Amino acid sequence: MGESKSWHFVASVKDVAEDEPLAVEVECKKIGIYQIDDEYYAIDDICPHAYALLSQGFVDEDEVECPLHNAVFNIKTGKCIKEPGGDINTYKVKVIDGKINIKINLTE
Repeated sequence: MGESKSWHFVASVKDVAEDEPLAVEVECKKIGIYQIDDEYYAIDDICPHAYALLSQGFVDEDEVECPLHNAVFNIKTGKCIKEPGGDINTYKVKVIDGKINIKINLTE
């Protein structure tokens, strides 16, 4: 029917730390929220290789390693750096008054 674009409040900035991403669910999508320096990023939380939560993986600067099969993804771009895996979706983030909001695009 068209494309729906909407912003969703997902967390407060105090809920996310540099080495402690936050797992959230928005419109039936599992999404990980990450802090790198003073910026916030949102990516798919499910590894495309096998069902594993990336937010439970090892974070090193702007990369996250899948806890199951060691695939590595760039948090800023969603690009798979080390297989197995494949690229993952990223989501736009804006912070307003300490509240993290992400944009989900849905095509109906």
